[in-house]
Amino acid sequence: MSGRRLSFAAAAGLAAAMGVGRFVFTPLLPIMVDAAEVTPSSGAVIATANYAGYLVGAIALSVRPSINTTISFRLWTMVLVASELAMAAAHSTITFSALRFVAGLASAAIFIACASTVTEHRAAGASPGIAFGGVGAGIAASGILTLVLGPHLSWQALWVCSALLTAILIAPAWTLRVHSEAATRAVPGDIDRRAPAVWRTLLFAYFLEGLGYIVVGTFLVAAVGGHGSTTVGPVVWIVVGLAAIPATVLWQAIARRATLRSALVADFALQSIAAVLPALTANPVASVLSALLFGGTFMGITMLTMAIAQTLPVGRTAATLTAVYGLGQVLGPLVVAPAIGDSYSIAFAIATAVLILGTAGAVRVSQSITPR
Repeated sequence: MSGRRLSFAAAAGLAAAMGVGRFVFTPLLPIMVDAAEVTPSSGAVIATANYAGYLVGAIALSVRPSINTTISFRLWTMVLVASELAMAAAHSTITFSALRFVAGLASAAIFIACASTVTEHRAAGASPGIAFGGVGAGIAASGILTLVLGPHLSWQALWVCSALLTAILIAPAWTLRVHSEAATRAVPGDIDRRAPAVWRTLLFAYFLEGLGYIVVGTFLVAAVGGHGSTTVGPVVWIVVGLAAIPATVLWQAIARRATLRSALVADFALQSIAAVLPALTANPVASVLSALLFGGTFMGITMLTMAIAQTLPVGRTAATLTAVYGLGQVLGPLVVAPAIGDSYSIAFAIATAVLILGTAGAVRVSQSITPR
């Protein structure tokens, strides 16, 4: 398979697993709340269960990379679709949470399979920018599905439609040949003795990204959707997805003209602005700008971080980075939950502080790595 075909196949897998399978719950949650099927608090529990499943899946693959194979990848795609179909038949927080936990496991396995396959074939022309752009396409698709069909279908039917969309998107990814990540990686040139410290700093910055970004991703739609319109939330979510589609290609181009490290610093800084805007104002224009900046940065940080990790003599980078990212995602809503009352402003302010620390970590990485 050519590098470009592999990139688009991986993009389809990420669109299905992340854009729809993982994130479709965000625009569907308000509909389920309106139908009195779940409460906002139980919705947070269900979302956290999904984050926890993602974390467990990433940890399992970082400890046992040998289970990251083509067969297991295909099995996880079927598990993901089945978990979405089962959501339509569930009626309790426990069942919803269990199903979303399973979906999190599947999403982590599919993400790592697609990400590691693309990064391992960069020399053959595979493009991480194209592949990671699939997440934005999936997010936009989930938002459009909710916006168009939400007024006409029950929440159960919307979950069935989401499962069908996931199955359609995931089909091209079945052409991927997935291999386990190596335990160590050789890099050209002399090994920088600072590499272990750089790797730890990169891991910490990526942990902060997981913690900060998930607060924005979890609460942005709810925060802007409280103005009396049922379309505001899905529209903002579509903006996030549409901004994310070209973002990784653009950040890849920026990294070529500058460096991976400087691009990562700029990406973190812009996401900090995305987080602070809704903390300062509920103005719709600011909300759209926040959505544009958020969509244009979060997958860019993922792509750039993984690309930098590839320059270090470290193995299992995709799984390990995904694990620390997943830990941040689990902790994010828990950290800000006590501060959420009638407003989400404090939550966004906390996310901003976390992302500023992440920016500082990216600066540290940029200063420590010897250019190659």
